[in-house]
Amino acid sequence: MPNTKSAIRRVRRVKKQTQINRIRKSKYKNAIKKMENLIKSKEKDKAKKNFSKFQSILMQVAKSGVVNKKTVSRKISRISKKLK
Repeated sequence: MPNTKSAIRRVRRVKKQTQINRIRKSKYKNAIKKMENLIKSKEKDKAKKNFSKFQSILMQVAKSGVVNKKTVSRKISRISKKLK
């Protein structure tokens, strides 16, 4: 248990931030799953329409630091390669 006032506040802040990070990470994972399912189900037209939104979601998550920017770039690159 934290002993000082600042440590107590820090614990509270970390708890809130952990929840936010969890939400962001699940948003990231869901976006990837959605795109891969669209590609697998032969709905490439729909996938191409949703690609910019997909890319936007992933870059938002990378910007917040939940997932590394290079990892996101790699994911986007591989998905875009599958769309061609």
